[in-house]
Amino acid sequence: MHPRRSAQEVLLCDLCETVPLQSHCKLCHLNLCINCVGKHLSDSSKDHNVVPFIKHIQPTPNYPKCPKHAEKHCELHCEECNIPVCITCVSSGKHKGHDMSDILEKLSTKTESLQKDLEELEKRIYPRYEEMASGVQTEKAELETKYGKLTTAADQQGELLHREVTAIVNQRKSAITEMKTKHLDALNKNTETIAQKMAELKQIMSDLKSILKSNDVSLTSTYKSRNSEFTTLPPKVRVTLPSLSPQKINKDQLNEMFGSLSPLSINTEHGDTIKSAEAVSSPPVKPLLDKPRVTATIDTGYRRLRSVSCLSEDQVWTCGENDTMKLLNLQSELLTSIQTKSGRQPLDIAVTRDGDLVYTDPRDITVNLIKNKQIQTVITLQGWRPLCVCCTAGNDLLVTMISDDREQYKVVRYSGSTEKQSIQFDDQGRPLYSSGGYIYKYLSENKNLDICVADNDYSAVVVVNQSGKLRFRYTGHPSNTEQSFTPLGITTDSQSHILTADYDNHRIHILDQDGQFLRYIHCDLCRPLGLCVDIRDNLFVAEYDTAKVKKIQYL
Repeated sequence: MHPRRSAQEVLLCDLCETVPLQSHCKLCHLNLCINCVGKHLSDSSKDHNVVPFIKHIQPTPNYPKCPKHAEKHCELHCEECNIPVCITCVSSGKHKGHDMSDILEKLSTKTESLQKDLEELEKRIYPRYEEMASGVQTEKAELETKYGKLTTAADQQGELLHREVTAIVNQRKSAITEMKTKHLDALNKNTETIAQKMAELKQIMSDLKSILKSNDVSLTSTYKSRNSEFTTLPPKVRVTLPSLSPQKINKDQLNEMFGSLSPLSINTEHGDTIKSAEAVSSPPVKPLLDKPRVTATIDTGYRRLRSVSCLSEDQVWTCGENDTMKLLNLQSELLTSIQTKSGRQPLDIAVTRDGDLVYTDPRDITVNLIKNKQIQTVITLQGWRPLCVCCTAGNDLLVTMISDDREQYKVVRYSGSTEKQSIQFDDQGRPLYSSGGYIYKYLSENKNLDICVADNDYSAVVVVNQSGKLRFRYTGHPSNTEQSFTPLGITTDSQSHILTADYDNHRIHILDQDGQFLRYIHCDLCRPLGLCVDIRDNLFVAEYDTAKVKKIQYL
């Protein structure tokens, strides 16, 4: 401790405050005179360290003033009371038996802790809030479009119903007109028959009048009566008029026919916990091997092989250029096979956390789940075709898809059959992914929840964060300017490495999670396409031309 002093004043003992000091106890931070040293050392409860006082000490640090003793400065910190204290506070006995520490050391430790808090807030916590706010703003911006589509769908359904009702009305009107015509024709025929009989009657009556007027015996005697012919009237046409029997309009049935609108569900989910860097349990570090090696080769039996997905360390699902997906072991033995529901080729496959198989069927515009060998369609699209699929750590599905006109491309996250997120544009409204070209766009979720897409037409691996914000694009090794980068298959491992298949150059690129190139894997690969890793970070590579799967150890 160093009480305030001028260059001229005599430094006094901290205990008696009357005799000039000569010694200093490092443990208790007390300045002592020769008389008080023995008294101080008599306290055997502590291991005191008394040394000669050094006159030429460094300038007094800026100790805080003691709030209870205005003339003193606090040079100690009471650990139990968690407050700064001066020597008078200590001597008062109120802190007897309490652990003391140097206040400057305490301040340094606390400052370091504050600095860590600030760094965590700036680099980890606040950016997540920014991402969340950006996600909400994006969702708000999409409201008009999404609700506009609902309104348009309602209008279209209404027009369909209107057209059907109009068609029915026109059918009834046409039937009524036809009936009226037939009715009129019948009446006209009846009228003609009556008119004919009436004309005959008029002629007979005229003849009779002439005979009567002439008094001719011969005409009178030869006249034969025809009245009996006309005593029976011509048949009368009786027509029963048709009637329209309107049914009471059943509003419930009409409402059901129109189609139901699912209720708006607003749920407040528990916020994700942002773990500190110390709290995140990192997997054991696995260094990259200098020479990766092939440990197994599986002959799949396909003519061409597209995709591979690990069920276990020694079993993989595969799909190629037919309608059958195969489960094979490392000895190339077929364990089971399943045909697609539509009888068409699947484009991509993935295994869920529960061990079920998911496949995409672009021609049938569906994503399907195979559970206990039963196929159920979980997603059916309109205006878009599903391409590649992966399962996330949260058991969602990420699906890459292309519009029917091949002009747009996006990544959509599904929970079951429910769309949760759509990723298509960057912050400036520009497309994140290419469109209109190569149909394959494999994707994978990294350990840090980034979404990685191999975009062959952009010759890039496009990586966005969990919120869909662009992080970076990897366009190949910077030193390689002669060979074009052709990324197709992609996967990630426990070390957050990104592995992508460079199809035309017959190799795999290994990147870190920030897109820095680390190493190539060659292993005599031929047209590598689909990729996956198992729980032990063994890499499985589907070779398109050879239709073989190579298991590679690279860590």
